[in-house]
Amino acid sequence: MLNFQPWTAVLMSVSTLSVRKQRIIVGMSGGVDSSVAALLLKEQGHAVSGVFMRNWEEPRTDGPCPAERDARDALAVCERLGIELDAVSFAREYRERVFRYFLEEYARGRTPNPDVLCNKEIKFRAFLDHALAQGAECIATGHYARIVRHDGRYRLFKGRDPDKDQSYFLHLLDQSQLARCRFPLGELRKAEVRSLARRAGFANHDKKDSTGICFIGERDFKDFLARFLPARPGEIRTPAGEVLGRHDGLMFYTIGQRKGMGIGGRRRDSGAPWYVVDKDLAANVLVVAQGSHHPLLYSTALVTEPVHWIAGRPPLPARLAAKVRYRQADQPCLVSDMGGGRCRVAFQQPQRAVTPGQSVVFYRGEECLGGGVIAAVEGIAEAVPDKEGGHVAFTG
Repeated sequence: MLNFQPWTAVLMSVSTLSVRKQRIIVGMSGGVDSSVAALLLKEQGHAVSGVFMRNWEEPRTDGPCPAERDARDALAVCERLGIELDAVSFAREYRERVFRYFLEEYARGRTPNPDVLCNKEIKFRAFLDHALAQGAECIATGHYARIVRHDGRYRLFKGRDPDKDQSYFLHLLDQSQLARCRFPLGELRKAEVRSLARRAGFANHDKKDSTGICFIGERDFKDFLARFLPARPGEIRTPAGEVLGRHDGLMFYTIGQRKGMGIGGRRRDSGAPWYVVDKDLAANVLVVAQGSHHPLLYSTALVTEPVHWIAGRPPLPARLAAKVRYRQADQPCLVSDMGGGRCRVAFQQPQRAVTPGQSVVFYRGEECLGGGVIAAVEGIAEAVPDKEGGHVAFTG
């Protein structure tokens, strides 16, 4: 066994969850985070093994398959740790539970976040079910988040590293899932994780973090999406109805998008860039406006689809904080019940490019309370023009 107990004693605080030695299966991605998660659990004396999840099984014809490289990296780490690694396909579950939803949302003109649903349905459901069937007591991943048991309930908290906190992507987990999960990196910063990996001799200690949607990878998003959904080109118009050009299909654009519309400055324009401010699905029109602070880019409130609350019950009405996208700073807001599980979220400050289909996630301090899909935005703010032809000073 590799012996890095002095480091783990310093860097790995003892979880408030049970410290009893357990059989734990780690989701090994081939990246540095899951590798160090496995290292720490083994150093704590748990019976550790790994699973490499294959969630997308479509042959690549445009270059090397990243999944195969990741599988090799995961195997190298497990061999160094002296633990077993199994490769398990969850491709069928992914297509049925995640990818189908992904396509349905784009067909509705919305911009979904498949990573949130992948966590709920694949990593912490299909994988968890597989691990329990194999005799494991719980699973672990390399997510930067923390689980605390208090008064018989499980609570989800932000990771200690504010730049890597991933609680936003975990807000759909429920009590039964949290009870069977371990996040060994929750108390660590990324630099500390890489340092541990380097000291352990992991070749992936400086491997670049994966980004984007796993089944698309480095491929062109527009080309990929067009393979599954028919594109319907249409007009690009200003809010006043002036036609500026043609779009390739509403599914290829999202609120706040600046590039890819092919409508550069015109002689009578201010020269400020154009941004997507709305998508009229019925008329198949892409609405754009000039200026990064145009008022149509801002909203003061949103309405959700039914919200998932981690505690199982809504703490409403309440003044909370919310994020409408990953890495956004917490935004003060008033959350009220609209019935049927839906909520209205009124923000203290206008929010830019709030996008239907994305998730709004609620926090009270460091604790993640849950969240839901954004159904609609409302309360467009008033503003005064700024020097680039946009708007910045809000008056209402």
